[in-house]
Amino acid sequence: MPMKESARAACVSRIFFQSWRHYPSLILTKKTLGFKQNTCAKGDIEALTYKVDQILKNHSGAAVKTLELDIFHCRDLDPCLLNNWLRISITPGTENVTLSLPKRYKEEYTFPCSRLFGGSGNSSIEYLHLTNCALRPTDHLGCLRSLTELYLREVCITGEELECLLSNSHALTELELVLCNEIICLKVPCVLERLSCLVVSDCSMLQMIESKAPNLSSINLEGDLVQLSLGQSLQVKSLDMDCSTGSNFLSYAITKLPYIVPNVETPTLSSISEMVNTPMVPATFHHLKSLEIYLDGDLSARYDYLSLISFFDSSPVLETFSLHRSQPQALEIERLGELPGGRQICQGANQTSPKSVMIFGFCSAKSMVELTCHILEYATSLGCIILDVVFDEYDEDDIGRCSVNPARKAGECCRLTNEMILEANKGLMAIERYIARKVPSAVKVRSSWAV
Repeated sequence: MPMKESARAACVSRIFFQSWRHYPSLILTKKTLGFKQNTCAKGDIEALTYKVDQILKNHSGAAVKTLELDIFHCRDLDPCLLNNWLRISITPGTENVTLSLPKRYKEEYTFPCSRLFGGSGNSSIEYLHLTNCALRPTDHLGCLRSLTELYLREVCITGEELECLLSNSHALTELELVLCNEIICLKVPCVLERLSCLVVSDCSMLQMIESKAPNLSSINLEGDLVQLSLGQSLQVKSLDMDCSTGSNFLSYAITKLPYIVPNVETPTLSSISEMVNTPMVPATFHHLKSLEIYLDGDLSARYDYLSLISFFDSSPVLETFSLHRSQPQALEIERLGELPGGRQICQGANQTSPKSVMIFGFCSAKSMVELTCHILEYATSLGCIILDVVFDEYDEDDIGRCSVNPARKAGECCRLTNEMILEANKGLMAIERYIARKVPSAVKVRSSWAV
């Protein structure tokens, strides 16, 4: 290379090197480090160690705002190396920290809490996301004055330790706990005045959630049904509950939730087993506007879909109702017989008239037809009803099941078994025979099972 070009290259290299030393983001992941294999052999561990050491050695560390360290499949990495990397890269000015480790580290590696705090006992960290490690905070460590988002996935931390951490994180707005199986009682202290979103998923030992956060507005719970004590729950507008064990969750929801979250507006309720019909109760969801119900598991052969009218009667301002039924029941349409007027059910004074109704996984069960006919008869404000005889978890709203959804590969469609196709055809026959003629002219109706 001529001297002139060499000098230019050297100048550019020095400028780039100085710029790199103060680059604010360190994203050290499988992709950015150039690893393509799903396993991490001895040579890969050595390569990983060398690459990360060189990156941190050549970086000043002083300007790191974001650290993302994903060790992916390297299960035999020395924990001392991890501590050293965190010591170098997490500085008093660091704002975002993400650490993802293999499962074996869950009980073998304890995240150094001292790295979260500056010399003054305070911290500049705003976002903390830890996966597969232990976290053991204590009172004397200091205050996470800037922390707004905390995500713990498969992290070993007790309820008392978490409460200690939360009590020193007054700016927290979002808290997510996934598979944190040492927590028995989750206590959210009243000092979290900014906390608006709480997500708790599959924490197997959890028995109770007690929240005193005054402005909590969104709750997402998945797993075993736990005792809820939401002393100041007036701000809870969005509620998503997925009960993965037990049965008759809908009965619990309609009898208990009006008192636990009295101002909820958009609940989503998922049940895997309903063995009894949904009861009629005097409780009222005074502010409920949009209700989604997922029946994802086994239903009693005698389950009465018409009993879901209980939610209509309990929700005087309901605007949108969605029912998602995932399992075919293999019912014979011939068993329906004639439905001259349908069953008469006791209606309360609060029964509402939704504007939009959607049923995904519509079947030929007599009570399903009765539910639909009842809605058409009494929902005087109804503007649109969608009856889809196939439940498709990836595409429920647009009824276009092939390549439109990013969760699928291009051209991949919903797989239909012979049983699903048979039940879908029965559902369409039931719609044509019993429902189509009852649809008011002003109501838009759509029924489908294919693109």
